[in-house]
Order: sequence, then structure tokens, then C-alpha cells
Amino acid sequence: MLLTFDVGNSETTLGLFDGVELRAHWRVMTDVPRTSDEVGVLLRSLIAGADVALEEVTSVAIASVVRGMGNHLVEASKRWLPVTRLEVFDATSPLPITLDVDEPLTVGADRIINTLVASRRYQRDCIVVDLGTATTFDCITRDGVFLGGVIAPGVRTSAETLFRRTSKLPATELIAPQHTIGKRTEDCIRAGVMFGQAESIDGLVRRIMTEWPRAERPMVIGTGGLAELFSPICKCFDAVDPYLTLHGLRMAFDLVSA
Repeated sequence: MLLTFDVGNSETTLGLFDGVELRAHWRVMTDVPRTSDEVGVLLRSLIAGADVALEEVTSVAIASVVRGMGNHLVEASKRWLPVTRLEVFDATSPLPITLDVDEPLTVGADRIINTLVASRRYQRDCIVVDLGTATTFDCITRDGVFLGGVIAPGVRTSAETLFRRTSKLPATELIAPQHTIGKRTEDCIRAGVMFGQAESIDGLVRRIMTEWPRAERPMVIGTGGLAELFSPICKCFDAVDPYLTLHGLRMAFDLVSA
């Protein structure tokens, strides 16, 4: 089996694949300090909780946007798992994609993997909206060219800044309220954060569409930890694929292992 790591600034998403089937998946906090031994114990616990024998997990694929975290996971995987094949993906990886940007080596590993999987899974020009610590908009052609995109503050980043800088506004659960006009402070905050972000996503997608360099209308795919939460209130999504990057890691691993 293949264990995949999509390491974001706030959360790390893990996926366990049995062939092409996503057998199990988990989210853990990235910014919690852990030694490689603690990471190894955590991995063993998660795998055992999925009712999978440890000796079946022989491969690992990692994409990380956090400096140094990839090496940390490599060390933990080699020490605590029976790994015989391990791949860390970045802009230098031999994948069948093109990074058509001014500084290709600065493109995040998650955006590289999204380019691969979106172009191959959907076989369409795509805008992948990835809702994590940042909300990123990846502009991808059907033939695997990353055209660039947009990076905006993420939902939780915006909300936490609001809570931290305003003494009378309470931290509030991120759920969409029933109405835009709030009658309680919490609903006012939810409307501002949730509907404001939804309008920002729809507006940025609309602006990207007007600049799209090809005749084909791109498909808009929502992914990331908050994609399903925003699906009902965003108008632009054609599909929501919350584990798109994990599937891309599995696909990338298969390609470089062939």
C-alpha cells in the first residue's frame, strides 16, 4: 500500500491507497511540534486504526509546502514503517507537466500535483480552487500546463486575524448562517467570513475566466479541507473533489515508479 502526505501550512492530509482505492484518510495539524519518533508513533496508530497491517504499507509519497517538513517525514517513514520506495515531489520531479511561469522552482508541490491530476482526471482545462491556509487558484490546461494562478488569504487565516485584532468579537465556528443580515454577533461574523470568502472565490474565478488564454471554458474544481463547506455557497464550482491532491500523489508515484 501507498501512504501519501499532502503537507500544508496548517494541516497535513494523509491518504492510504490500496491500488487506486483511497482506503483511508486523515487530517492532522502541521504546526504541532513533533519529533520524528512522535510522527512515527502517530503514523502507526493511524494505520492500525484503519485495520491495516503495518507490513502492507511499503511505499510513501510526499508533497510539502513547509520547508524541512518533507525531510522530517522521510526520516519518520524510514524509521517506523517498512518502506521500500519513497518519493518526495517538487518542481524538479520528472512529471509530464509544464510549469509555464517565470519562476518554476518556486511553484508549490501541491500546485504541481494538482496540475498533474486535474489534467489527467478531468481531461479539461481547469481552475483548481484549493481552500487551505491560503486559497489558491491553479490555472491548468487539459494537456498538463500550469499557467499560473492566484494566491489569496485563506478562510481561517482571515477569520483568525479578525478575532485577534478586535477585542469584542468572539472566535466563531465557521458555518454558513441562514441569512446575510445577522441578528447576533456570531451570525454577523459568520456572514462576513463565509459569504465574503464565497464572493471572493466567485469573483476571482470570474476574473480568471475573462483572461483565460484558450477558447475552451475551464472547469472549476473545489478541493482542500474547506471545499465541501463552501460548495453550497459558491456559484462557480463545477465539481468538488476534496482529496484531489492525494489522488494526484498516488498518480505521480505510479508514473515515476513505472
